[in-house]
Amino acid sequence: MKQTQVIAARPYETRPLAARIRSQALRMVTRAKASHIGSALSIADIMAVLYGRALRVHPGAPRHPERDRFILSKGHACVAVYAALAETGFIDPALLETYGADGSMLMAHISHKVPGAEFSTGALGHGLPFGTGKAVAAKRRGEAWRTVVLTSDGEWGEGSNWEAALFAAHHGLDNLICILDYNKLQSLRTVDETLRLEPLHSKFEAFGWAVREVDGHDHDALTTALEGPPWVANKPMMLICHTTKGKGVSFMENKVEWHYRNPTPELLEAALAEIEGENSHA
Repeated sequence: MKQTQVIAARPYETRPLAARIRSQALRMVTRAKASHIGSALSIADIMAVLYGRALRVHPGAPRHPERDRFILSKGHACVAVYAALAETGFIDPALLETYGADGSMLMAHISHKVPGAEFSTGALGHGLPFGTGKAVAAKRRGEAWRTVVLTSDGEWGEGSNWEAALFAAHHGLDNLICILDYNKLQSLRTVDETLRLEPLHSKFEAFGWAVREVDGHDHDALTTALEGPPWVANKPMMLICHTTKGKGVSFMENKVEWHYRNPTPELLEAALAEIEGENSHA
């Protein structure tokens, strides 16, 4: 198998990076009067570990053939990815001010037109099927790059994901990591009330995956899981991340309304004060 040479330009301090991702995401959503800030805050720590340390990518070569492929299946949380790309040098941070505006490449669901973004998503249940295709292609070509797909918990109500899970195990795709953002809330109510997923761990094991569960806000646990080699030879990896929707802003945490609600300027100021105050003690 070929050796991947493209790595992050240098490791970042991931906790301050996560705080900057949260701050940028809040500003974008407020400015655009957009939605899904709770979903973006949920994954900010995951994005910081991926773009700050774990992904083998480089901002100077966003389409390098040996790069890892990251796919945000929960495309509505795109502001977290756009912020991560800006904070790690893929795009000009000034571009974030155009998020959601007419003609901007920073669309309200993630777009492959943005340097560093692999795939346009929005309709849920598409990211993992696409990612398994990428991973099987890499296997057949003897390429060393990995595919990492981040899914929401709510989108596991889509049958396309379970078909992809069967496919990935059948083909022994140990170059595929699926991260499940398990914040346990979706658009209108809890995941449990909408369509119960448990027992998730044993379901994925029964489908033939190597499975781990971590606190999705624990940077050390995330780094250990995402930086290393395959956990088990010939098994795709499922990382179930227990997270808090709206993480980092006390009045947004575990509140379902922040799936669609956007902050007022006054609430933005309060949210930024919390995030920046917490980061100063990190």
